[in-house]
Amino acid sequence: MSDIIVWPLCTLRPQSASADLVPFTRSGGRTLGGVEPSTRTDLGFWSITYSSIVLQNRNREQWQTWNAIRQKLGGRPGLIAVRVRSSLSAPYVSGRFEPVIETDHSDDSPFDDDTPYTQGAISVVTDGVTAAGATSIRLRIINADANLVGVRFSYNHALYETGPVTAVDGDIWTVPISPSVRELIPAGADLEFDQPTCLCHLAEDRGMDIDQKAVGKFSLPSVSFVEAVDYWNQ
Repeated sequence: MSDIIVWPLCTLRPQSASADLVPFTRSGGRTLGGVEPSTRTDLGFWSITYSSIVLQNRNREQWQTWNAIRQKLGGRPGLIAVRVRSSLSAPYVSGRFEPVIETDHSDDSPFDDDTPYTQGAISVVTDGVTAAGATSIRLRIINADANLVGVRFSYNHALYETGPVTAVDGDIWTVPISPSVRELIPAGADLEFDQPTCLCHLAEDRGMDIDQKAVGKFSLPSVSFVEAVDYWNQ
């Protein structure tokens, strides 16, 4: 996944964002009494929208970044990892937002390019192997609030949301998740709770069209994405 770009949220920041699961349901039609029962046949996929992204005319970096992403994606076929805001439901130990911190290695050394390591406030790992297609997962709390209901996390840019807990055994929580697991998650895998991402396509080929407004001095484009389910099915 090294060639997949991540949306630069610090440079192109939306004023509002939404990330919603779109379930698959099927119906056999209405009964004679007018009732139309439906059955959930799949755990669905993610639909994400970044609304009112501020691009100031005087900020050349923002416009260059926008254009570069648009060129890289080339419409709907392109892949991009989209950050999903999760802080409102994230299991912070303190019960309120805790930022990601930058730190050096235990021997005070940074990466080879002199950048520091990043360390999330939340640490949760998988307990056992979670197979592709699974609809539940066992999570071991390392550093998090003891409540993993209704939280979001990602692994390799595959985004998940947990449901009501089905079992708790010490620091191990078993919870249902949506959508179904996109690829095998190994035992002991570190899961991304602080800044989860979702691998996406643009929802439309021209989804990054933008007007340049000389009078208003800034533009407020919105972009919609859909989860790249086809990537996981290859």
